[in-house]
Amino acid sequence: MSGVTTFIVADNQDITRAGITYFITQEFPQSKVLEAHDKQTLVASLMTEGNVVVVDYSLMDFGSADEFLVIVKRFPKVGWLVFSAEMSESLMRRLSIEERICIVMKESSAGEIRAALSSASRCERYLCQQTANLLIASAGRHDTQDLLTPTEIEVLRLIAKGLSVKEIANQRNSSIHTIITHKKNIFRKLEINNVYEATKYAIRAGLIEMAEYYI
Repeated sequence: MSGVTTFIVADNQDITRAGITYFITQEFPQSKVLEAHDKQTLVASLMTEGNVVVVDYSLMDFGSADEFLVIVKRFPKVGWLVFSAEMSESLMRRLSIEERICIVMKESSAGEIRAALSSASRCERYLCQQTANLLIASAGRHDTQDLLTPTEIEVLRLIAKGLSVKEIANQRNSSIHTIITHKKNIFRKLEINNVYEATKYAIRAGLIEMAEYYI
């Protein structure tokens, strides 16, 4: 890419945005960094500028992986770095085959984050070691992984135990906005519409005991 590289950081966590912006400015001193807090803002920014998007898929308001990939394909000259604390195996596998998508976990080393940013700036694929190992380990295995990430499972368990969004946020030391996003994702993935249905699912899945539900 010639000229100034514009990065769009799409993540709802302040500390993550600050951290990834630090890496970007270290690796690309002449770069420009924009922020997007939702899908609409992200697409609007890409309409005018943006060479690389760094996005936490789980904390943005994408309706599905299909919707996310539609946006990726809509901007064929943009490199994408999916930077997340956790992802389901099915999502990792789906994104890993895309030529312009890099996957790095938030616990990845500084070296891997820098390598992913560099690959994304060239619109090349990159997988961190943790992601690569997980995909290798699951190769040939039957598709039995859960729809939900570990964090979403824990949030579902707490919802089913009767905790409010505020109480879950306090217990997990998270923001209310983050828990609301997790809740929306859980309801979408499980195709449920309310706490009652979420509780029934959690009981059937063995996430809580009936005794916990009646306490």
